[in-house]
Amino acid sequence: MSCCAKAADEYLSSPRSLLLLTVMATLSYAVAAVVFFLLSVLLITRWRGRLYGSLLATACFASSIWAATIAGLPYQDYTYPLLIQILELSRDATLTLFLVILLGPFRTGETDKTSPRLKPITIAIALLYLLGLAQIIASNYTASIHPDQADSPYAFLTWVAMAITGMILVEQYYRNTPQEQRWGIKFVCLGIGGLFVYDFYLYSDALLFRKISPDIWAARGWVNTLIAPLIGLSAARNPKWVVGIAVSRHILFYSSALFGTAVYLLLMAAAGYYLRFSGGTWGTIFQLTFLFGAIVLLVVVLFSGTTRSWLKVFISKHFFSYNYDYREEWLRFTRTLSEEKTELRIRVIKSLAQLVESPAGGLWFKSDQHHAYLPIARWNIPPVETSVAMESHFCQFLQESSWVIDLYQHDSESQKYAAMVLPDWLPTIHKARWVVPLILHGELLGFVVLTEPRSKVEFNWEVRDLLKVAGRQAASYLAQYESAQALSTARQFESFNRMSTFIVHDIKNLIAQLSLLLTNAEKHKDNPEFQQDMLDTVALSVNKMKRMLEKLSSANLHEAKTPLALDVLLQRIIASKSFHEPQPELEIADAELNVVADPSRLERVLGHLVQNAIEATPKDGHVKVRLKRAPGQAIIEIEDNGHGMSEQFIHEKLFTPFESTKTAGMGIGVFESREYVEEIGGKLQVSSEVLKGTVFLVMLPLAPNL
Repeated sequence: MSCCAKAADEYLSSPRSLLLLTVMATLSYAVAAVVFFLLSVLLITRWRGRLYGSLLATACFASSIWAATIAGLPYQDYTYPLLIQILELSRDATLTLFLVILLGPFRTGETDKTSPRLKPITIAIALLYLLGLAQIIASNYTASIHPDQADSPYAFLTWVAMAITGMILVEQYYRNTPQEQRWGIKFVCLGIGGLFVYDFYLYSDALLFRKISPDIWAARGWVNTLIAPLIGLSAARNPKWVVGIAVSRHILFYSSALFGTAVYLLLMAAAGYYLRFSGGTWGTIFQLTFLFGAIVLLVVVLFSGTTRSWLKVFISKHFFSYNYDYREEWLRFTRTLSEEKTELRIRVIKSLAQLVESPAGGLWFKSDQHHAYLPIARWNIPPVETSVAMESHFCQFLQESSWVIDLYQHDSESQKYAAMVLPDWLPTIHKARWVVPLILHGELLGFVVLTEPRSKVEFNWEVRDLLKVAGRQAASYLAQYESAQALSTARQFESFNRMSTFIVHDIKNLIAQLSLLLTNAEKHKDNPEFQQDMLDTVALSVNKMKRMLEKLSSANLHEAKTPLALDVLLQRIIASKSFHEPQPELEIADAELNVVADPSRLERVLGHLVQNAIEATPKDGHVKVRLKRAPGQAIIEIEDNGHGMSEQFIHEKLFTPFESTKTAGMGIGVFESREYVEEIGGKLQVSSEVLKGTVFLVMLPLAPNL
């Protein structure tokens, strides 16, 4: 006996205790028939959406006839179970067709209304319903000849498969509708989706217990009644059902995996059911062992990279006009290049390999020093140490043509590659398939060798162009990376050279002080005060050189900034310059002014400014150093009446490294002074006039809470 007829017999042959259930079932299907009939009339009379409206109206009318037939069963001569099943199949088919038409991307040639070409998924759905029709006819024929075979549980498998198909189509329709347009279709998705979900529940229960539950069957009429208003509400919101659909490959991939998993589990459950009833005493053990092994096998397959790769390629080839969703591919490509977990060169290989599902590859990059392309990175391939000369035919071909080389095609159609000679080592890479050039501004920066993909990929113009463009993008990343590396190295050398220059400058000042001592030693060597001052000066020079060496050591790279009394520091600086002519004078207007700085470096900066003032002033001139307070800062004023500087020199050369007015100077003292003063939050200002003198103002922020 057929599956739908079983439900009828269930309440026809029921005892008097099930009379109420029979009445409720009849009433529920009768109400559903009336509601769907009214909805179909409303759609036919007021619909303006042409094809969509016609399909939906047909589905509602088929639902009405189907429900009315079931409601009238108790008052009929029950010889039409086949009719009930065909009506239900018609209802499901029209609803499914309605969803497929709404999902326009399931068809190619949409603009060609005369000869549309159906996608394989549409053909598969049609075959499923043809199989359902054949199963209905076969089961009714078998039941009429062999009544003892009418209780086969396999009769429900087709209905379960059709319910799953409907759920997936509803899910696809909702997910791929733009967010702002979902308000118009959410109720029809809820209604049709609820219908298929309830059918899935009904027939899954029947598959498990080998018969349809009377309670679930009776409630089905009320469920269909509740669904009809939802469909009507969406119909009112969508007079033409013009909804922009964009099927996501990502979602379709998981939907396909879900559908395949459901079909697999149903088949395995059927096989387990057979083992249970054919295995005798050990049947239950065989069934549980088989089902567990089937689930483990399913998990292994789903997590297999090869299987996932094959499914992605299959979906792209058979469900879409183009092999790639360029938005998703470019986002993934950019994300891979931008990751920080792995080194950029490895990321370049991975990003290109993902485009063609390749599991491994290697990168060769240009080296001007070796005048060749060197292997600088590899991913899942053994080490390759062979380089490629820049002037080789292989590299010249890549640079001139910018072609992506298919090694398989090169072997079979070498004339396309202008008889290009491949490097001897290239075929030795296991399953090497493609060579992707990295071109930037017409220059070949390098190339990437990719291995055979996990699943078969047709190397057509689309794959070639995508790899070509992606290679150019990857080349820009690598060029930027190499430039950053070179810049970092240059900055390290610059820092080293700058530090060396400052050291030489400090040594020059120390030499000047010691030379002055030697000059005055002949004249004052018998003077005890001079002898003591000479010892103090030598000791000071030694201490300065020790501190200089400490700065150069790796353990003292960071300066120690501490609160520092400026009056004490200036007194020490002036005392060290007491043997110069003219002798600098110190005026402290405000004492106990403290700043936060490195003592030795600030002393060197201020000492250099005082020394410059002394050297720029004749012996009969004057150099005055003043310390005073201003709101929130200390001001050190260094004034001289020397030869002065022009305004043009101050603006263009004074703070420029290696520019100096002194024949023995290096021109970095004032530059270093300003850099350090600004580093600790201060300012350095200068005013000067030729032949009248110069004034330097050093403004430093006062230490907090002092």
